[in-house]
Amino acid sequence: MKKLLVALVVMMSVGALNAQIKIGHINSTKLLDTLPSRKAAIKTLEEFGAAGENELKEAETALQAMYNKYQKDGPTLSPIMRQYEEERIQKKQQELQIREQELQQQMSMLSNELNAPILKRMQKAVDIVAERRKMNYIFDESQAIFSKGGTDLTNEVMIELLALDAADMKKASGTTPVAPEAVTPKK
Repeated sequence: MKKLLVALVVMMSVGALNAQIKIGHINSTKLLDTLPSRKAAIKTLEEFGAAGENELKEAETALQAMYNKYQKDGPTLSPIMRQYEEERIQKKQQELQIREQELQQQMSMLSNELNAPILKRMQKAVDIVAERRKMNYIFDESQAIFSKGGTDLTNEVMIELLALDAADMKKASGTTPVAPEAVTPKK
C-alpha cells in the first residue's frame, strides 16, 4: 500500500512539473531573412566572392597563356629553357592554388565576422521574448525533427530583432534607422 501511495505522489509531482513548462518555437530562417543587416552582409559576401572569382579567372587566363606559349615554343627551346619554363608554369599554378585557398579562408572569416553580431542580436531578441513570456524552452523549428504544439514566437522575436538591428545599424552608421513594420504577435 505504501509503495502505491509513493508512486501516486511521484506521478502527481511529475504531472505538476510538466504543467509548468512553457515551450515556444521560432523560425530562424524567417527571422534572418527579414533583417536589413543580414541582407547587407549577404551583399558584402557576394561582392567579395565575385571579386575573388574575377581575380582567379584572370590568374587562370595568365597561366593558360603561359602554357600555350610553352606548347608553341617548347620544341624550339633548349632543354635548360624548357625546364625553366616548366618550373615557371608549375610555380604559377601553385601560386594560383594557394591564392584560391587564401580567398576561401578570407571568405569564411568575413562570413563569420559579419554573421556573429547578427546571430548575437537574434539570441538577445529570443532571450528578451523568452523572459517576457516566461518560456522555459524555445526551439528553432528548422532544427526540430518533429514539432507539434508550443507557442510560435517568431513574430514577437522578429519585432525585438528588428528593433535591435535598427539600433545597431544606427550606431554603426550614425543615422536614424527606419522603423520596422509593426507585426502583431501570434498568441
